[in-house]
Amino acid sequence: MKEERMDCPSGHGKMVLRKAKKPMTFRGVKIIVPIEQYRCTVCGVEAGTVNQTARIQKTIADAYRRAVNLLTGEEIVEKRRRLSLTQEALAKRMNVGIASIKRWEGGTIQSKSMDHALRIALEGQSIGDSCTGNRAFSIPRIKLVLKEFESILGKHILKKNDKMLFAAKYLWYADMVAHRETGESMTGATYAALPYGPQLNNYKDLIEDIMKAGESKAEALSPEEKRIITRIALKFPEERMAYDAAHKENIWKRQPNGAIIPYTDSAELAGL
Repeated sequence: MKEERMDCPSGHGKMVLRKAKKPMTFRGVKIIVPIEQYRCTVCGVEAGTVNQTARIQKTIADAYRRAVNLLTGEEIVEKRRRLSLTQEALAKRMNVGIASIKRWEGGTIQSKSMDHALRIALEGQSIGDSCTGNRAFSIPRIKLVLKEFESILGKHILKKNDKMLFAAKYLWYADMVAHRETGESMTGATYAALPYGPQLNNYKDLIEDIMKAGESKAEALSPEEKRIITRIALKFPEERMAYDAAHKENIWKRQPNGAIIPYTDSAELAGL
């Protein structure tokens, strides 16, 4: 293998290879990154080869992932091989494309929800259906989430015979944001892309059951789930605001009429 070398761009001759630990701030997080670069002993200019630059970018990504408790590329590879899984097999277990696995192992930083899914899959479990957000569907929990919204908003959003036109938007945001930030939805509901925005799939068959459901039978909301609901309610204090925001979301726009909006798109939410 040919030895790499680099000359000073100012004409001072061969530069010296140096290794150092460099403090920096990446995505608002302070990290210390071990780097390897060439330095001119005359003018002090520093530069790196194409290979060094690529390694530094991956090192920064992994230092950040360690700092915020996300799996690094090396950890993903190690855990996957320990289970004798190919990249394709891990992708199928997670309901994602193989390109995602390759990117994460190569240095691309995964979202918190995808990291949660990775950890589950790398513990030998299969990830839940992307249509339900890794949670079992629960009508009582739908009622509980909507009641929590009503408590914060100070108004009724679950109204008989209104087809949940506005309530479904609050619910959709709650489920999608929860999936993005915790790795699982709040209710396990499936959503379809309809002309009037994201809507509960088969909502016509569910409305009566939701109205009758006893929220006391549902699993209690976690503190994080309550914080998410509060955030959404404060962002959209008026029902029309949630409705209008949902119509601007690309993850709804790009789906054909009637198609399911997968939870795997939750990372692309723009309104929250």
